[in-house]
Amino acid sequence: MEELNCVVTNIIQVSPNMKIMRVQPVGWELPEYKSGQFVAIGLLGSAVKCAEATQEFAEQDPDKIIKRAYSIASSSTQNYVEFYITLVHSGSLTPRIFALNIGDKLWMGKKAVGMFTLDEVEETQNVVLIATGTGVAPYMSMLRSNALTRKGKVMVIHGASNSWDLGYSSELHLLESMFDNFIYYPTITMPEKEPVGWGGDARFVQDIWTDKVVEKKFGVSPKPENTHVFLCGNPKMTEIMSEILEHEGFVEHSKRQAGQIHIEKF
Repeated sequence: MEELNCVVTNIIQVSPNMKIMRVQPVGWELPEYKSGQFVAIGLLGSAVKCAEATQEFAEQDPDKIIKRAYSIASSSTQNYVEFYITLVHSGSLTPRIFALNIGDKLWMGKKAVGMFTLDEVEETQNVVLIATGTGVAPYMSMLRSNALTRKGKVMVIHGASNSWDLGYSSELHLLESMFDNFIYYPTITMPEKEPVGWGGDARFVQDIWTDKVVEKKFGVSPKPENTHVFLCGNPKMTEIMSEILEHEGFVEHSKRQAGQIHIEKF
């Protein structure tokens, strides 16, 4: 049986269904990784589930580790690994993760992987990082590492249902005040639920793109020759945004073909 090789060192309850969790390897180190990559974490099927959990889709083997891939939100210079996780009430893993406390153990894979990085984006290119929900996690790793030392402009467009689901908003607002080349643009789709109102945008991220908000903020029209667009989050959002971008001449980046649309797909 694989051992639980990490310990939970910090938990931040972002909202009732969202948590930021830091874990630290016990007796080993995660090899160097690139911002934007992901790693698998897991717990045994016998692990306790949180009170909010509902019936699972399938019975789990109590002696096997349930594994899922999560984008890393921390900078690779840290000695811990941070994740931003949404509770799936009927899921197999997240109800067990949400029952963890500081000091509890879990399993983590020993290598981070993925192509969702800034590696092949030239320093002078502008970058638009579009996310919904916990899809902002890989962008936090990029921003906490070296994304803000780039010569081009960087913009995060983050969509969520409510303001309390905009994880990392305080840090992103702070970064915007510190770096002239960085813009943070949050949007929510249920402003009517805000207890004290909402003065920001309340559209879907694709409507923000088509309304040319990026062009207004950058002062230049985002085109394939000057801008790369990253998409992470709701599959419907990434699909719609891809279609819009391809219509504008952007090409999806892959191992076979260099392009300007980068999509995180698990």
